Amino acid sequence: MTKAESEFALLLEAHAITGFMPEYLFHPIRRWRFDFAHPGTMVAIEIEGGTWGYRDRLTGQMKVGRHATGKGMADDMEKYNAAAELGWRVLRYTPEMSRKQEAVDQIRACCLTILSVGGKPSARITAE
Repeated sequence: MTKAESEFALLLEAHAITGFMPEYLFHPIRRWRFDFAHPGTMVAIEIEGGTWGYRDRLTGQMKVGRHATGKGMADDMEKYNAAAELGWRVLRYTPEMSRKQEAVDQIRACCLTILSVGGKPSARITAE
């Protein structure tokens, strides 16, 4: 688990949002995992690190993380489209976005909406 994912797990806990499983294997054939998944509502969360470029300290060259490369983006699209085919809703955040109250509110609202229209209430997700 990355530092951003660990911080996000603590944020969920601090806001009494339970039922999210880290590194959840969601696909029946591929080895794809979600950073966090709530199987009862089929809501998944991805913390997308490596989205910004950076300058290599040794060489001075600009580099980008996997999610910002053409292949990385295409691979992510394949994964997220397969998740959608299976009925998952995937919320994607950068590490910076995942630290904001807006992310917590959005996750809670998404899960509550699903539960109110017939999802399985397998976790305690309450409106604050």
